[in-house]
Amino acid sequence: MAARAIQICGTGSGVGKSVIVAGLCRIFAQDGFKVAPFKAQNMSLNSFVTDEGGEIGRAQALQAAACYLKSSVDMNPILLKPTSDRGSQVIVRGKPVGNMSAIKYRDYKNIARKQVLSSFDRLKKNFEVIVIEGAGSPAEVNLKAHDLVNMKMAQIARAPVILVGDIDKGGVFAWFVGTLELLTKEERKLVKGFIINKFRGDKRLLKSGIDFLEKKTGLKVLGVVPYFQDIRIPEEDSVALEGKAHQVTQKVSRIDLIDIAVIKLPHISNFTDFDSLENEPDVSLTYVQDREELDGADVVIIPGTKNSIADLIWLKNSGFAERIISTLKSNPLTTLIGICGGYQMLGTKIHDTQHIESSRQSACGLGLLPIVTIFDREKVLAQVEAKEISTGLGVCGYQIHHGQTKRLKKSKAAFKIMQRQGKKVDEPDGTISEDARVWGTYIHGVFDKDAFRGDFLNRLRAKKGLNLINNKSVLDLDEELDKLAGLLRDNLDMCPVRKILLEGI
Repeated sequence: MAARAIQICGTGSGVGKSVIVAGLCRIFAQDGFKVAPFKAQNMSLNSFVTDEGGEIGRAQALQAAACYLKSSVDMNPILLKPTSDRGSQVIVRGKPVGNMSAIKYRDYKNIARKQVLSSFDRLKKNFEVIVIEGAGSPAEVNLKAHDLVNMKMAQIARAPVILVGDIDKGGVFAWFVGTLELLTKEERKLVKGFIINKFRGDKRLLKSGIDFLEKKTGLKVLGVVPYFQDIRIPEEDSVALEGKAHQVTQKVSRIDLIDIAVIKLPHISNFTDFDSLENEPDVSLTYVQDREELDGADVVIIPGTKNSIADLIWLKNSGFAERIISTLKSNPLTTLIGICGGYQMLGTKIHDTQHIESSRQSACGLGLLPIVTIFDREKVLAQVEAKEISTGLGVCGYQIHHGQTKRLKKSKAAFKIMQRQGKKVDEPDGTISEDARVWGTYIHGVFDKDAFRGDFLNRLRAKKGLNLINNKSVLDLDEELDKLAGLLRDNLDMCPVRKILLEGI
């Protein structure tokens, strides 16, 4: 069959577009179609490295997995990684082309559009079904003239659109009606139905609202998807951390738990690095925004960031830096870890003379590891396999960084990289202090391997006098995606969804 496309747009950001796309990808793949996801332009600090060595949004990597595929840069040809409130690093087909202000990027969009169209054309030639994800809201009237990802993409792809709204935030019927009202007549013709997402309660209570919406718009509600907490799939972006960060005030530190505090940096990236830790039965992992919340932590993690110098300065100005150092001194059981940008901050200096990430040229680090980082224009993008030097236990993950970190004399590497992008290598990675209480690495996903994560946690359990645990992986992504597909099958009317797909526009 000729390639068919269907597009999922939302009434706003964070309404669940990515999850709905992932679920539909798995459903269509289960039904025997050759399926691929596509998002023309994504703005996210949560990224992933493909087998080609390109950088794409983490959500598209998840959606590729839902299709039983390895991810490709064609699935997300444009990725914007915010470096400040007004600018982003622009990634085109997996490679950075520079930092741009919103105005400069608007002028660049003609070039970007060509890359988007060529990527989509390649997918059309190789797949039967393409599930497209929009971005934000298609009704942002100030952005529509330069649209690459919402209704303009649907028109180019000849893709019917299903509009998703988040009822948990309130006002979902107004969102639906208002979104349609702000679309042009031609754009409204592309919209074929609605999905109400994140509903809590008895669906019968929605009947009057659904009746009103369908009468008002002439479009059908294709399903009501319940709010779920028992399907564990990686979140798309740091907006998902807001709830977790606020929950920390209710956290009760218990001596029978491993207490891990991840500092919620202003430009935090790749926070999915900690999903495997969070899912452990005796781990209490929280994203902290106040220095007082570090008290009693067994592990403090400084995560990845898109602006190492800016977030390092924030650590100092907020009092976090001082509290981190005092916590290490006062509690001999505390371990401090830095991942990627967090690793860079643990050193003595960070230099960014070419202004790759920051407007500042350099900053003094926390001085907890004998390392210096210098930013380089060439970005390291690679999938890697490595081993922890002290134990020989294997880890795997990916690297995304501009910084080149040099260990000073008498410092020890924490890991040895054995394979990079499928090629055998022998390279040191990271640094570990003499007492092993402070270490850092450039490997995102370092905790995902069962043996390494289990040994790391058992070392902490032994320090606290807790029973050791030998857990296998607590997360089977395929199983979780199957559960997501099952949830959508149970709560969407898939017959009209398939009809919308096959009939097109």
